[in-house]
Amino acid sequence: MAKKFPIYPIHPERVCWGCDKYCPADSLACGNGSVRTQHPVELFGDDWQDWGLDSNKDADTSAS
Repeated sequence: MAKKFPIYPIHPERVCWGCDKYCPADSLACGNGSVRTQHPVELFGDDWQDWGLDSNKDADTSAS
């Protein structure tokens, strides 16, 4: 079973988010590469869940 994905982690820069292992950034055990995978909050900001694939649902409901 996969671990629950944290929505707003306290220190996202300390963890690699590339798989369910959530390894420390300085010891990537999964072989994901030489660079850690960033958390979406680091890439897209605090409102990362408010836009994306589900944003089309809001546009469809407002058009009718």
